[in-house]
Amino acid sequence: MPTPEAKARETIDALLGASGWRVQSREHLNLGAAGAVAVRGFPLKTGFTDYLLFVDRRPIGVVEAQGVKANAIFFDRKPASEKPWTEKLWIYDLRTNTHFTLKQNTLTRADLDEFVACFHPENRHQRTPTWSEENPDGRWRGFTREELMGRDKVNLDIFWLRDESLEDTAGLADPDVLAAEIVEDLEAALEQFREIADDLAE
Repeated sequence: MPTPEAKARETIDALLGASGWRVQSREHLNLGAAGAVAVRGFPLKTGFTDYLLFVDRRPIGVVEAQGVKANAIFFDRKPASEKPWTEKLWIYDLRTNTHFTLKQNTLTRADLDEFVACFHPENRHQRTPTWSEENPDGRWRGFTREELMGRDKVNLDIFWLRDESLEDTAGLADPDVLAAEIVEDLEAALEQFREIADDLAE
């Protein structure tokens, strides 16, 4: 039986492919095969990443499959330097206590507004966390390089918000409701893939 991580990778493979990425294994690596290439199981100094994303042969980001969730990490292009450029990693937690579906509760641009405001691309030095001891529900938080290097195998599956679904099992939906949501999501995904296949066939 496939593990949750294996199922997540299958889903990510399909989504990356549908979005125009050429998904490859590192054993059959060919960065010239397409302008956008996603390589599975790419070795880094800290271990293997689930996907390393390349655009025009340059690495631009990482996707990590964690169960049925996914983390996306994006980099800025910088010249080589003996001193690491990264002093702080900023994380926005859109996973905990959120539940999006493909039909009934779809992810919209408005769901990303807080992240976009926090990201502050025009001046990253003005970024301020929404999380604090006084506001433990804040979704935007920074971690120093020292904090990251101190984690076991520099694991970037970081979370700090209290997961309400783990504490309030009485509030979980009935199994038949969950099953119906899964079927609905799969049917919606299949419909999207049919539209993509029709567009490619034209």
